[in-house]
Amino acid sequence: MRKIDLCLSSEGAEVILATSSDEKHPPENMIDGNPETFWTTTGMFPQEFIICFHKHVRIERLIIQSYFVRTLKIEKSTSKEPVDFEPWIEKDLVHTEGQLQNEEIMFTTCSFGD
Repeated sequence: MRKIDLCLSSEGAEVILATSSDEKHPPENMIDGNPETFWTTTGMFPQEFIICFHKHVRIERLIIQSYFVRTLKIEKSTSKEPVDFEPWIEKDLVHTEGQLQNEEIMFTTCSFGD
């Protein structure tokens, strides 16, 4: 069975909230599938974003690529509206000055969406 990157705009994912944005590097860059584009924030902490899946999805693996992230907190909601979030993952990341942080998280199963 072919694995699909469900967190791409081409698969229907949508960034519906981001706490900050730079016009040259908007939040939508997170899900455009282009490794040359990215979201950059204004530097205030904490930063948050919400990605909405417009269909029911099952997540088996999550890959986060970032710079200068100290703590990663991920919450989930199965509501049709962006409400009723519950904690899912909290992880301290290793900080290496100017180096890309690659985090891969494997799951037995986790479902989101409608």
